[in-house]
Amino acid sequence: MPFQQVIAEMPQEVYERLRTAVELGKWPDGRALTEEQKATSLQAVMAWQAQHLTDPEHMNIGADGNIVMKSKSELKRQFRDDASEIGRFDDL
Repeated sequence: MPFQQVIAEMPQEVYERLRTAVELGKWPDGRALTEEQKATSLQAVMAWQAQHLTDPEHMNIGADGNIVMKSKSELKRQFRDDASEIGRFDDL
């Protein structure tokens, strides 16, 4: 099966497990990734992000294949907008 087809059909759960393995350098069972596994997993994670993330987060891969780097003001705006979702307990 061609690489792009594998990426297109990869479930999000598999992507998240690969991403975590690349970030930590080990599989969920604790075994360390080999250099080849690291390289292949990182390539798969980047390809999945490029194909599936419609609004990629800061430092992820966009649809054009480039790393998304948001400006400081964009990040502040994003986190300010997210602050409205925080539960507040003022009436206690």
